[in-house]
Amino acid sequence: MILRLLLVLCLAACSGPSYYLQAMSGQNKLMKSRQDIQSLLNDPATPAGLAGHLQTAEQIKEFAQDELGLPIDGSYSSYVEVEGEALVWNVVATGEFSLQPKKWCFPVAGCVPYRGFFEKQKARQSADRLSQKGMDVIVSPAAAYSSLGWFNDPLLSTMFSGSDSRLAAYLFHELAHQRLYVKSDGLFNEGYANFVEETGVRSWLEFNQRPEELQRWQQLREVSRDFSSLVGKARADLNGLYRSNETNDAMRQQKAAIFTALEHDYQQLSDEKWQGKSYYSSWFKEPLNNARLALYNTYEGSHCAFQGLWVQSGGDWQKFHTLAEQKSGLPKDERREWLKQTCPEIAPQTDL
Repeated sequence: MILRLLLVLCLAACSGPSYYLQAMSGQNKLMKSRQDIQSLLNDPATPAGLAGHLQTAEQIKEFAQDELGLPIDGSYSSYVEVEGEALVWNVVATGEFSLQPKKWCFPVAGCVPYRGFFEKQKARQSADRLSQKGMDVIVSPAAAYSSLGWFNDPLLSTMFSGSDSRLAAYLFHELAHQRLYVKSDGLFNEGYANFVEETGVRSWLEFNQRPEELQRWQQLREVSRDFSSLVGKARADLNGLYRSNETNDAMRQQKAAIFTALEHDYQQLSDEKWQGKSYYSSWFKEPLNNARLALYNTYEGSHCAFQGLWVQSGGDWQKFHTLAEQKSGLPKDERREWLKQTCPEIAPQTDL
């Protein structure tokens, strides 16, 4: 899974001075570390591998603008070498008996279901404080981020750690956030960006006639849907439990049993359908909790709603964006209900 930090330039009402200072310091360091991409491409000293990644990124950006209708402006015209596995570390927290993530509110981004730190240690310290309050917490690395157009975001070395398809996915997702963003609605924002990412990568691979990569990408999307179904079942079981009249001790026991069942079902899925391949194995490196399931739903929970808009648009990107903008203007409760719909309600299964 891919995770994001929505940065702001002013102090958030629910954040203290120390958080504000680390955000400003981290953003300032990032901006000062930028190297112009064209200068790097013109420099014979630039390593061939890096030059190849940068050239591919330029082609992806052009496709995003010309074919997908995404804004480029000055975004991703520079490059930053990141130290470590991630630029940002996001803290996600829920109550012990809840799948609703804690929200942190910012003047520009609104309320979002995570809090980002430029230093892993600070993220861990924040997570520990929340854990001591009895909350379920995770700390997750983010390979890419969006400032929603407030800065000319740079390409990060962490975005080059996978395939060209993964690089395209990062760029399409983050540029989608610049194209359409609803303040304080993470489910809509990430659902929209995830759909643009998935469908955009497929279009890009088809356009560039990369059939083997396309087959691989489609296979990974099928794997993702398998896993989403697995997570969805666990979420449904937990939601039912948390709405029950069970005592806290009884809920703790049943909660643990549901997570144990999820691990067992995952292993069975891996062994039987995925031929022993350990997709999503990183999910199980640390004990499962509500926070991990809550964050996954933020990114994957509204696919069917946007799939319906894509079918309605006839595969026309401009029409799709227009339809999405119309849905973004719905009152909050209506928009939330629209996002919850399931695929069979909006399109025949053969269209999916």
